Amino acid sequence: MVRSYKRSFNGFAAKLTENEMQKLATKKEVVSVFPSRTLQLQTTNSWDFIGLKESVKRNPSVESDVIVGVLDSGIWPESESFSDGGFGPAPKKWKGACKGGGNFTCNKKLIGARFYSPLYAEYKTARDTKGHGTHTASTAAGNRVKDANFFGLGQGTARGGVPSSRIAVYKVCLAGCSEVDILAGFDDAIADGVDLITISIGGYATDFSEDSIAIGSFHAMAKGILTLNAAGNSGPDPGTTGSVAPWLMSVAATTTDRLFIDRIVLGNGTEVMGFSINGFSQNGNKFPLVIGSQVPGDCVQSDGTCSGSCLNRSAVKGKIVLCELSEGSIVAHQASAAGSITKIDQASGPVSDVVSWPTSSVTSEDYDSIISYMNSTKNPQAEILKTESIKDSDAPIVAAFSSRGPNTILPEILKPDISAPGVDILAAFSPVAPLTKDKEDKRQAKFNIMSGTSMACPHAAGAAAYVKTFHPTWSPSAIKSAIMTTARPMNDSITSQAEFAYGSGFINPINALNPGLVYEAFEEDYIRMLCSRGYSSEKLRRVTGDNNTCPEASEKTSPKDLNYPSMASEVSAGKSFTINFYRTVTNVGLPNSTYKVLVFSNSGVTIKVVPEVLSFKSLDEKKSFDVTVSGQGVPVNTILSASVVWSDGKHRVRSPIALIAKDSKN
Repeated sequence: MVRSYKRSFNGFAAKLTENEMQKLATKKEVVSVFPSRTLQLQTTNSWDFIGLKESVKRNPSVESDVIVGVLDSGIWPESESFSDGGFGPAPKKWKGACKGGGNFTCNKKLIGARFYSPLYAEYKTARDTKGHGTHTASTAAGNRVKDANFFGLGQGTARGGVPSSRIAVYKVCLAGCSEVDILAGFDDAIADGVDLITISIGGYATDFSEDSIAIGSFHAMAKGILTLNAAGNSGPDPGTTGSVAPWLMSVAATTTDRLFIDRIVLGNGTEVMGFSINGFSQNGNKFPLVIGSQVPGDCVQSDGTCSGSCLNRSAVKGKIVLCELSEGSIVAHQASAAGSITKIDQASGPVSDVVSWPTSSVTSEDYDSIISYMNSTKNPQAEILKTESIKDSDAPIVAAFSSRGPNTILPEILKPDISAPGVDILAAFSPVAPLTKDKEDKRQAKFNIMSGTSMACPHAAGAAAYVKTFHPTWSPSAIKSAIMTTARPMNDSITSQAEFAYGSGFINPINALNPGLVYEAFEEDYIRMLCSRGYSSEKLRRVTGDNNTCPEASEKTSPKDLNYPSMASEVSAGKSFTINFYRTVTNVGLPNSTYKVLVFSNSGVTIKVVPEVLSFKSLDEKKSFDVTVSGQGVPVNTILSASVVWSDGKHRVRSPIALIAKDSKN
């Protein structure tokens, strides 16, 4: 026996042989047996950028009662972002505890902490030694901290989306994040009384019945708790998101209007724009340039990556080395070079990573232009300047690393759901956590700049908590709907995979307070959806954990008829098609209101909505409508984008439609 789950759902984790597993699985009392995977962490200005400025209206007394549960790598409790000055006692609904281990103290802000780990003394603490959990917790709900910065970069006031709320931490990650521990974190967080859960963890998509985050978040949803989950960092290839369950909110990562750049000045005065978080200055000095693959000696790879075991120290000392892989930068540092220039990984795009010495990453085109300059002179030189921030008028753009849909488990549910800032985010950090992979980098920092869908997820969690402070009785699906239908539309000509990259659009917390209409779904709706997908009663119980059975005639329905705020489906390439969606909205705007439908499409599809007008006479009144989308045959993998907007003159309730053409032979 490894662990028992008994607070919010029943189950246990155990080490079993294959024979023992099969024997246990055949017992009628056992709902399911599945292996525990090891998942990964999905790794200021951003709140202002999405419109949630410090001056916006707030509901302080209610916000103080909101508890944000963070499943991550722990927390650094002494951080200013989690001090409890001005906080009263924990909310009366709180049933949790501070079990953070030795030398760990909670307070009125950080009201709960738990850890889950092997029986090794150094791991028996909820204290964060990676920095990831501290960063995500402070982004979602950290206090206002003035003059926050990373070695002078990004200076300003750091704060979470709901600074007056409380935080409860569940440390489920060490080297990786075991599903055994993730389920334990969900089990405790639900029973402890958190209001929402943010979990910046993930892996590849798998069947819901064998996915700890899907199972845990289902139980949370059933208890009225919304789970927000990072979409993943495996983009930009399609079908890479691992966060696919319809009852949780999957978050993609975008840029903000603050871009960190690192200029390189060549000997001829030409400037090249690079990307890094480089706090080091070369003080106006220019250094000779050398290409790693051309350094004499037999200990470097010949392909120019500089990622071999060493560089010839005497050949690179005092010079700036060009390396094709970012890993080569550390090798060059160890060889006493003056700096390094590396080529950006085209798959991850231009993201500025923290570096341990003067180094910058450039695009392939700029990398080649630097080599051309070197070939044009006998004494090529350059200087790498300290990082600066500039205005990025193209933002928000989905980061290349952000995982994309379509949903490989449930194609009828559009994933990700929403996009939020996840590039170059400044937030609290653990002072004992390493800042880079360079072992020679001994610096410590209370704040750090990080990128990933891990950083986007707590932005959405903070927005959800903000909405909940004004609508504490709203269901998880109502809050999710409010955020999705009020999101800002994004430009699909810039982002690959369109809605399958950014979902409903870019998060807009202020508008989400007053969405007008919401799409709601509850436990029985998700059960019906799973049954329509072909789940047997036995398989259904693996997710729900109880004696639910599939209702009669559920096989005649379709997963696309789940009352979801977006609409998605696969169509057969090269053939004409007609797709029907059935939806119901609930009036949360004005008692007497009339909404008229607007249809937008840039895909050549025909969309018909019946009825075209919805009239409400009271709050909480429900109205249903049908959407029919038809079109002619399109090439395989073509994405067809459209949207349906309900408007009463004040509210605009927008639902994206995303269809993808698949080879009908497969």
